Parts: sequence; C-alpha cells; structure tokens
Amino acid sequence: GEVAVSWRPSAEFAGNLYKGEGILPASPQNVWECIKPVAGGLRTKWDQNVKDFEVIEAISDTVSICRTTTPSACMRIISPREFVDVVVMKQYEDGTMLSAATNVEHPLCPPQPNFVRGFNYPCGCFCIPVPG
Repeated sequence: GEVAVSWRPSAEFAGNLYKGEGILPASPQNVWECIKPVAGGLRTKWDQNVKDFEVIEAISDTVSICRTTTPSACMRIISPREFVDVVVMKQYEDGTMLSAATNVEHPLCPPQPNFVRGFNYPCGCFCIPVPG
C-alpha cells in the first residue's frame, strides 16, 4: 500500500508537524497490536527507532506514564534518547483506536545516565476501520 506524508509549519514551535497515513490490508485489531504503546508490545520488534518502552506508572486502565528509549544513530553521532510521556489509549464505538501522548516529568523517572532526555510535543496515532 501507499503511504501519504504531509506537513505544515507548527504554530507552537520552530518546526513542522507531520502526518503519515495509509490503508493497510489487515484488520484494525492486527494493525493496532503493531503500533500501540505498551510494554512488551510489537513496536520494539519492527521500529528501529524504538529500543524499549516501559510503563513508569499506570494512572488508570487508559492513562499511563511511559518511558521510551531510542538507540544511537548515525554511527553513534546521535546519542541514545529517552522520552517520558503521559499516554492515553482509547477505543471508540466505531472501532477507532487511538493513542495520544505528550511530554511530562515524573519523580519515578529522573534522567538516566547515557541518555539525552528528549521532549515530545503532543502527538499520537489513530487506527480507523474502513469498509472492506
């Protein structure tokens, strides 16, 4: 399938907002299993930019504080990064699934040695069922 990527300048920071979208020949549940942000999930197996994902604190069954780490890149010119975010996951009656996150500080997750602490602006992903 094809993936369309679009972008526009951000009104909140000096940079761009990006959106990627495509239709996959799979059930929404199978797609969601590959992308949902959970400890022990499939994301670390296929996404080379995600080394580890851990839940620091479960606030509720849909909201958690999570730490994501990324590997070094460009022959170690770019240091490994860590991101701490509050993450919400939700499923709607029409079958749409979403995760949304933004940067947060948490006392149980101070900056770790050998990682550069990154900052995520509000972000997320949707998995929307389409007919057929």
